[in-house]
Amino acid sequence: MAEPVIVGVDGSDSSLQAVTWAAREATLRNAPLHLVHVTLRWAYDVPLVPQPAHWGPAAESASRRLLRHASERALATAPTVTVSTEIADGATAEAIIAAAETAQMIVVGSRGRGGFAGLLLGSVSRALADRSPCPVVVVGQPRTEHGTEIAVGVTGRPGQEHILEFAFHEAMLRGLPLRMVHAWIHPAVRAPGDMQPLVFDLEGVGQEEARLLAESIGGWRERFPDVPIVEQVVHEHPARALIDASASAELVVVGAPGSAWLLGSTVHALLPHAHAPVAVIQHARRV
Repeated sequence: MAEPVIVGVDGSDSSLQAVTWAAREATLRNAPLHLVHVTLRWAYDVPLVPQPAHWGPAAESASRRLLRHASERALATAPTVTVSTEIADGATAEAIIAAAETAQMIVVGSRGRGGFAGLLLGSVSRALADRSPCPVVVVGQPRTEHGTEIAVGVTGRPGQEHILEFAFHEAMLRGLPLRMVHAWIHPAVRAPGDMQPLVFDLEGVGQEEARLLAESIGGWRERFPDVPIVEQVVHEHPARALIDASASAELVVVGAPGSAWLLGSTVHALLPHAHAPVAVIQHARRV
């Protein structure tokens, strides 16, 4: 059997949107769907005293109802998908990561049941992106129209092969073009120790950045000949460029926190403001 698509379910509207998206994705990949609900016995995942050996039947019944409702949502979206469920204990991110050791991807909603949605996005989603063994997709609010392309952020730096492979595969599965977005603020540094010029020719650097993007595409056209490619080079912050691209995208693909630059200024700026689901991919992890 194919590796499953894992969804973190907490009963919130956002997590149900994630179930809907994941059910469609599992169908495209011909993969089973596994729904995981994590029980938090203590607020904020901080056990101040030893946890009890068993939890009450009422809590278990509520968790099973929650998962049953999510399963019904998945099957209403994708009637042929195989759905399984799991109730896990512990901290949310750690429990989902443990369940996803053999998964194709993890899918989570952008907002949870608690009132601290920003903290949830900053803690759970960040922990998943940092340590997940597979790609993590963060699904926001539902859209009235489907996107017309897949968008991927291309830095031009080494180590993006896994990110590009995932993006091309998603475009191929959906029969959509792939928009390759290369955004720059300062001229690219080609080698360690290179100095950024204090003054530079905007047009000339833009042409050089376009060549850098073309080099990054390399043999991908030959590997995915049926995927149309749109090359986009813009002089602005990468997060802003990807947020703009997300307005017409079915999915935005971005490199995971493999470097402080990506973690600090792109991924976390993109996730709360993207108009489409965002796939966060580790540079060295499987896709």
